[in-house]
Amino acid sequence: MDDAAAVPHGERPAGGYGRDAEEIRTAHPEYRIEDVLAGPVVAAVRDTGGYGGLVYLRSRDRRSLVLCVVSGVPRSLLSPWWRIPVGGALPTCEAYRRGEDLWLPDERATMLRFPQFTAALPYSFAHAYHPVRVGGEKVGVLAVLRSATRERAAEQSVRAALHAAGSDMEERLTEFARRMPGREGADAVAYGIDYDDQPVNVRLPTPPARAVEVGILEWDLDSDRWSGDDDALSLLGVTRAEFGGTMTEVEDRVSPEDLHELRASRREAEDTGQVRARHFRVLDEPDDDGRNRYRPVELWGHVVRVEGAARILVGALVDAAGGVNAAEAAERLPDGLFSLDQDGRVVYANRRCQELMGSGLERLLGHHPWEVLPWLDDPAYEDRYRAAMLTQEPVSYLVHAPHGAWLGFVLYPGVHGLTGRVFRTDAPAGAERGRALAPVSGGTGTPSELVAPARAGALYHVVQMASVLTEAVTVRDVCRAVAEQLLPGFGAQEIALYTIRDGRMYLLWESGYPQHFLDPFEGVPLDANLPGVHALTTRLPLFFESPDALVSAYPGLSLDTMGAWAFLPLIASGHPVGSCILGWNARHRFAPEERSALTALGGLAAQAMERARLYDSESAVARGLQEGLLPHRLPVIDRMRTTGRYLPGTQGMAIGGDWYDVIRTGRGVALVIGDVEGHSVGAAAVMGQLRSAVHAFASSGRPPQEVITHTNRLLAELETDVFATCCYIELEPATGRALAVRAGHPPPLLRHPDGHTESLDLPGGVMLGVQPEAVYPVTALTLAPGSVLALYTDGLVETPGGDIGTGIEEVRLLLARSHTDSVEELADQLVRTARRTEDRPDDVALLLTAYDRENGR
Repeated sequence: MDDAAAVPHGERPAGGYGRDAEEIRTAHPEYRIEDVLAGPVVAAVRDTGGYGGLVYLRSRDRRSLVLCVVSGVPRSLLSPWWRIPVGGALPTCEAYRRGEDLWLPDERATMLRFPQFTAALPYSFAHAYHPVRVGGEKVGVLAVLRSATRERAAEQSVRAALHAAGSDMEERLTEFARRMPGREGADAVAYGIDYDDQPVNVRLPTPPARAVEVGILEWDLDSDRWSGDDDALSLLGVTRAEFGGTMTEVEDRVSPEDLHELRASRREAEDTGQVRARHFRVLDEPDDDGRNRYRPVELWGHVVRVEGAARILVGALVDAAGGVNAAEAAERLPDGLFSLDQDGRVVYANRRCQELMGSGLERLLGHHPWEVLPWLDDPAYEDRYRAAMLTQEPVSYLVHAPHGAWLGFVLYPGVHGLTGRVFRTDAPAGAERGRALAPVSGGTGTPSELVAPARAGALYHVVQMASVLTEAVTVRDVCRAVAEQLLPGFGAQEIALYTIRDGRMYLLWESGYPQHFLDPFEGVPLDANLPGVHALTTRLPLFFESPDALVSAYPGLSLDTMGAWAFLPLIASGHPVGSCILGWNARHRFAPEERSALTALGGLAAQAMERARLYDSESAVARGLQEGLLPHRLPVIDRMRTTGRYLPGTQGMAIGGDWYDVIRTGRGVALVIGDVEGHSVGAAAVMGQLRSAVHAFASSGRPPQEVITHTNRLLAELETDVFATCCYIELEPATGRALAVRAGHPPPLLRHPDGHTESLDLPGGVMLGVQPEAVYPVTALTLAPGSVLALYTDGLVETPGGDIGTGIEEVRLLLARSHTDSVEELADQLVRTARRTEDRPDDVALLLTAYDRENGR
């Protein structure tokens, strides 16, 4: 099977930071790449007036961008985009590929440029992107998010802030990479920057809050003597020098209205052995007009006995002017009040909120509200949370509670979480139609209109998967896309993709499984008693929420350490394609919408897999044709060493019209290279015709000008509607004299014996096939012994969005600086410049010739 069609058996996504970076982390734990990036990310968010920042770094295999650092935005909301393909239709990917800043000020601008991205995140926010470089090489992208509705930022100021943060980040990354073992030089430093781990959350700074003072004290209950540390005395408003430690002095500092509370704390300590949250007020600094002012404090403690049977209350005096009073104020509100952390989990709910929700605090804490309360388990409500956090604007909506009441919710987002208000309200008009309610403008709790329910949270993954699979071409691409979307999107840790061949199941891709665990299942027949096989043959997905459930259904089945599984049939156009197996490392409840989403994703994956298999088959045929048309070996010529290279493009059919040849003529040797426009079987067929024509004309002894003239006329007569470029040089090995003809082709490169390398500015004619009667000038050259001549096609020197002149200059410098005497090594070095570009639309052909001295090589 050819390379593109052969999917790696057992390939796993790389884990960790890369071998060298992991060595640094182990030996020097203070050197962590997230620590290097944290400062610049926070600075970028601050200086752009944003609320969130992200840093993506390239993966070790250079095919993906991996989210490394996230700040101000919930990680959970970004889980489908923790790893994105470099070629994806996303703003981050485009900024990386083009190496340019990108500014999208609102939802409209995003929709125009990236409709698939807007379909997955249909919220209005501004975002900007800056490619990060190290040693001149792109290694990642810095992104910031801003509110689109608040004060609009000037594009220039946003770009300036990003550039400043990006420059700081690049300096830090360079220093970080240089500390890796064996990293010397700019290229080596840049090579060391990659990431394949999970994203790290960096908390944005919070405004300074009033510190809570706590003092430690001892109260001898038998003698009514007090002692305390400096903080306790400070809360009482006395200094150590002036405090005698008597109960009378303490009472003099307490508000007369609260003396009973102080004395009651003594009786509580004697009766129960402890004091819990006794409130009283103590004298504070007087007001400007001299009136007394009091500070609220709390007393907590427990009684211990010491030598002599003395009873000592060891306790703490707590300043209650901040959090305690705030909590009391929240409890007095007529509305429910709750707080969610950045990932949407409950961290606080007052009593009124608990009453309205019908749930105690312990049940709510640490959970998403829609997970704990079945009547909130509607994708529309999760969508409201997403909208609030990603737009940083208040969102309101109404909910029909199970006890019959209508509740209004208002969400007030911030970069560190969300505060919510819930209240009773009247049933809205039209509610009997059972439709979800639109967000309420202004947060007043009055619905403006009725709309269709919002998108389900799980369906975001369906939208994202569909958009990613449209970019996948080969079976390998599809497998990687499915793994990269399903694992983070649904929190799974294992995936295995199987296909059918000759009535048996064969593994295409796996990730997360113990080594060799899947070996016994390779090639199992379709009548095997296995869940993956049954899911395919019955065409029904199977979900097991615990190991007990799976073992009960399939006794004797070998299990790994997972706690839940999903077995999805891959069916395309009514035909079975294979199975997808997902594993979770803990017991997992599959909600109805999650089961529906996974089933839909299995159908998308199957369609993409079938399309990719057809593509791989056609591509294999095309590559076979290409290889058959290129020369299998080049002739051995005295005083000449020649070698050729062909590299297919990374887009389209992986076949094109580039060719090269070395032909013996009556007068010497012809060195030929050409390029037929297009990437298809048709282009390769035309290339074969042209190569045969040139070979026939040259072998018959025709001079160079006639060879190109006749070939041009032949291509025009074929009426193929395609054109071609060509460079033809006939060389006399005995003398080094040569005649060159160029038809619209890039200029050859010539390295002289002293190392000086130049681009030969040969006069040329139009492309072949354009003008049947075109005339092509001939240029005389002389190669000195020790010279190296390089003929190439434009795929070697062109990059998307780049200048061909710059590309030619880069290859010229590489040819000049190379010190190898081997034409094979030199050819590999030159072609490696093209391999560095992952998104390579054109083919590459190279013909390298070393002209040696007469007495040997």
